[in-house]
Amino acid sequence: MTTDSASNGNGSAQQPSPSLNILAQYVKDLSFENPGAPRSLQARDRSPAININVNVNANPLAENDFDVVLSLSAQAKDGDKMLFNVELAYGGVFRVAGFPQEHMLPLLFIECPRLLFPFARQIVADATRNGGFPPLMIDPIDFAQMFAQRMAEEKVRAQVANTNDTAN
Repeated sequence: MTTDSASNGNGSAQQPSPSLNILAQYVKDLSFENPGAPRSLQARDRSPAININVNVNANPLAENDFDVVLSLSAQAKDGDKMLFNVELAYGGVFRVAGFPQEHMLPLLFIECPRLLFPFARQIVADATRNGGFPPLMIDPIDFAQMFAQRMAEEKVRAQVANTNDTAN
């Protein structure tokens, strides 16, 4: 008896196994500013206040290929003086195949940035170290929580838009 690899034994076609592949990774934009150098490099009595922002965007390139960009920005201030500002847009081209449609957004906004993050984190750490500061080691990011928050915000915006549309 022979088996056909395109069927599961009961005559129905098998679904292709899901796959997520990184085709490329790249620095889209990198900026480091050290406006107070060399004074900003002097020892200080207290640690600077560091503000970190994270954003993820995804755009289709082809039927199964997507460009996902993880944007990280960090500012260090001592009082009102800017010590440094680093901005990184780090991208990856991903091939996503065999996943149900309802899994696509979580894949693109949780899994893909999770795979990019360690590389982006290292670039930011190297940039701050090369700028004369201790390397900025960004803590791991909960992309699932970020995605849930983003979806909740979009739901609220949609509800507000619907309310405004019905009021007119």
